[in-house]
Amino acid sequence: MTPAEDDIEDDGSAFSENSEFEEGSSYSGGHTSDGEQEGNNEDVELPGAELLVIVSSRLVQNIRLADEASAIGVLGKEWDLNIEEQEVEFRNDLRAASGIGKSRQKHHGRRPGVALSQQVKALIGEGNQAYIDGNIQESIRTMQEVIRIEPRATSAWSVLANCYHDLGQPQKALQLRIMGAHLHHDAEEWERLAKESKEMGFSQQALYCYGKVHNLDQSNLNALWDRAALAKEIGDNRTARNSLLALLKRIPHDLAVLEELRPILIELSDLSLCAQLYEAALAHYSETFPMGHGINPETGHEVPGGGYGLMEILVLADIFNTMGGFEKAIRVIRSGCRWLQGRGSQKLWDSCEDDREYDEADWRTVNGRERELPPGKYPLDVNARHRLAVARIKMGDIEEGMAHASIVLGQEIVDYAALFVEIADAYFDREMYAQARPIYEMLGQDAGTSSLHVLLQVATCYHMLGQLQDAAEVYETILSLDASLNDVKMRLAGIYEVLHEPRKALDLVYQVIDSRKRRPKDAALSAHSADTPSSSLFEESTTKKKSKVSKTGRLTLPQLHELERKKEHEVKRGYKLLRELWPKMLLPQEKLVDMFRETRNLFRTSRSNPFRGMLPKRAKQSAKTTEESEDEMASRLHLDIERVRLSHDRANESNKSKAVDNFRSVTFDNWLRLFMQYAFLLTKRGEYELADEVLNHVLVSNAYVDRQSQDTIRLALIACAIYAQRYSIVVEHCRKFIVIHQFNNEPLRMLCACVASGYRSTDAFIASTLQKHLFREMRLYDTAVHNKEALKWNVVPRRWGMSKPGEAEEGAEDEPNPEGVEGDEKNPAPQPPTKDNPAIFALYGHICLAGKSYQSAIFYLLHAYDYCPNDPMICLGLAIASMGRAMQRQSDNRHHLVAQAMAFLTRYRALRQAEAAESDEVEYNFGRAFQQLGLHSLAVKHYERVLEIAEKRTRNNPDDVGLAREAAYNLSLIFVTTGANALAEDLYRRWLTL
Repeated sequence: MTPAEDDIEDDGSAFSENSEFEEGSSYSGGHTSDGEQEGNNEDVELPGAELLVIVSSRLVQNIRLADEASAIGVLGKEWDLNIEEQEVEFRNDLRAASGIGKSRQKHHGRRPGVALSQQVKALIGEGNQAYIDGNIQESIRTMQEVIRIEPRATSAWSVLANCYHDLGQPQKALQLRIMGAHLHHDAEEWERLAKESKEMGFSQQALYCYGKVHNLDQSNLNALWDRAALAKEIGDNRTARNSLLALLKRIPHDLAVLEELRPILIELSDLSLCAQLYEAALAHYSETFPMGHGINPETGHEVPGGGYGLMEILVLADIFNTMGGFEKAIRVIRSGCRWLQGRGSQKLWDSCEDDREYDEADWRTVNGRERELPPGKYPLDVNARHRLAVARIKMGDIEEGMAHASIVLGQEIVDYAALFVEIADAYFDREMYAQARPIYEMLGQDAGTSSLHVLLQVATCYHMLGQLQDAAEVYETILSLDASLNDVKMRLAGIYEVLHEPRKALDLVYQVIDSRKRRPKDAALSAHSADTPSSSLFEESTTKKKSKVSKTGRLTLPQLHELERKKEHEVKRGYKLLRELWPKMLLPQEKLVDMFRETRNLFRTSRSNPFRGMLPKRAKQSAKTTEESEDEMASRLHLDIERVRLSHDRANESNKSKAVDNFRSVTFDNWLRLFMQYAFLLTKRGEYELADEVLNHVLVSNAYVDRQSQDTIRLALIACAIYAQRYSIVVEHCRKFIVIHQFNNEPLRMLCACVASGYRSTDAFIASTLQKHLFREMRLYDTAVHNKEALKWNVVPRRWGMSKPGEAEEGAEDEPNPEGVEGDEKNPAPQPPTKDNPAIFALYGHICLAGKSYQSAIFYLLHAYDYCPNDPMICLGLAIASMGRAMQRQSDNRHHLVAQAMAFLTRYRALRQAEAAESDEVEYNFGRAFQQLGLHSLAVKHYERVLEIAEKRTRNNPDDVGLAREAAYNLSLIFVTTGANALAEDLYRRWLTL
């Protein structure tokens, strides 16, 4: 792209930056002969000023219409004439057509000026003589006549400009010099014109002149700097951006240009381009100075990064954090700081998901000196660590982010108040109000760090944590500092209403209403600029004209009702067809599903409000202005005071409307059945990703906010994931069931059933995230039974948790009563267990067992055995764990462990045989145990009993073979090992042949 194209702008202003000029363009107007010109002189006699207006106005109009005509170089086409070249070309064509003579065209450079007629030369001589004699008016009249005959006469424009300058009209003279400057293309002349235009206050005209300088002399970087500075001064950010980008093409990765360009790109919301430029500069400097330091070309001193220092790295990280690219921000901080420390070649740190290279376990500043870090640990600037903390917290890596945040929060709050606020805001955005509140409180305690934003955030945290009284106190403090904050008054009134203090709430609402009445109405101020004449060639107004959005495309209320009736009829017809073809046809389901998902009313940001229909009857009240809300709240509070007995009912009636249970005549239960069937069909067709997307989207719909619907959708998600063998997703949803249904064993049983067998399911079963989650749940179970005072009820997640030391008494007020009043009628608060639960201990023990951590498995399974000694599954798990531990090299009591394993195995047999006399399961497990111990003779007996039991079963049901195939396979291995190949072949033919 050429520099001229860089300056093209698409705004509708009168002056366009794309009015660039082309070399060698032709004059678009007609050319008259000398005789015709003389005749015109005799027939028409125009005054001098009027003639100048006619000639110049046409050219100026072409400049101003250049942007509207979408043509680059309109003015150049009007002025840049070369009649001689056209005449030579015509003669050459004539010779070629007649075949006489040879073409004598010579390729030479552009000749300055044009060939003037004798009449024009004579007039120019008369005008010059008049100017020398001091007859200014005669010189002006003569030169105007010259321009009328031949506008390309350069000397005429120059003399005319000098005349007006002598008459004390410098603006008119400047305008004429700009018109004449298009004829000789002198960059220095354009630069002088730009400076004069700037001095006279013609900013747009100066920008145009600077643009011409750049087109004629692209090596003139000062002109680009001046153009960018002027554009930035008048608020023309687009022109400033284009000029600075053109500078970057001439001097790539210049930090001074980047520093000027950054605020302009941020104001234009072009963060992606800003990040791209800074990232390219980082790559350039890191490649140029691989050791992290170099010579600054301006100062000649050695500086970190050769000039690209920590500040530029922080800027790039901030841009990525603002754009939501948290992983890129972390990468920039880690690799950039590593490069500045001279460790750019240590690429091994990039493979670490955490920030362990910058862990600060033992590093502190003492008496102005830094202690030495442990091996493998490196220091990190507080500002850089703050960016890491914000990125980690916002991306959901809470543990790592909190580790960085704790170090930043250990600094002096007065010196790093801005960093404290951003960390607290990051917690607040993640809805971690318990972590954000202490930081805001620290900031609010000091007058130097406190602000209205901090106090409002403190009050909001209290409100979200259910501490309404504390929130009210903070709001009262804010109002004592500034009583004009009506928004704070309305928030406080809402809290008073919940706290059953309607009189205080009503007083605040009345204050807001009174202030609104005293506030003058916004006058419709027109911003019409005065029609004062301007001597600039361009409109100098810096205000951009905003295009008015037409409101003719909006539908009226009757049209909306008619459209909704058509949609409802379409849904009825499609659902009827679907029921007839259920579930074979996929296309009708897809149309209905897309229609549901594209309805915005079903996916509101606030999930506390149920779906109330597409066009509810009380639609007018749903779109209330601030004044209407204030009046309604005042009326409601007044009724509450007058009628105390009905206050609760009236508040509910005024705030809530009846929710609907259908969408376009199809009940939400049928819609849910449709979604699940559609997801199942997609999964069976191999389109699991689309099925998962549909169900996850429906999961956040306002139509399915109740607990039963949420559980149903999650079960459908688990079913699709099991079919597609995405066991990590299965475990994720099972974890959510465990979180939602706290102290309930059914989610634990469901987890075991969903990942029952298979290598992939085993990998998901022994994942570290699941182990940590179950360990926390197991601790909660144990704490609830043995140390109930340490439990604390968390209002926001609606779960029990363990309080920190010293917080037990404070959390007592938040505990729900035994009746479950803190919950609602459908979802009461979970009741803490009163006795030990063997299920979760057994589950955790089997996870350790699957991960071959036999010693840990024995520990937790023994706990489960203490709580439930008559469970055969626990006994079998203990037997397997003891046997596995005995086979490990670290074991120093193998015989004891083998004996312990056989004891639990015997206990398991006694419990299982009490349920069934003959159990192939018991015989198989004994055979497997003896086979692992190498006692093949005993193992063969048990395997043969399994086969005998299977023979009896197949007489009644040939398909019921039980564990015969597994036993036959293990038995064949023993036969092959001992050399009994014939017996092994018999087993293959009988049991292992398809």
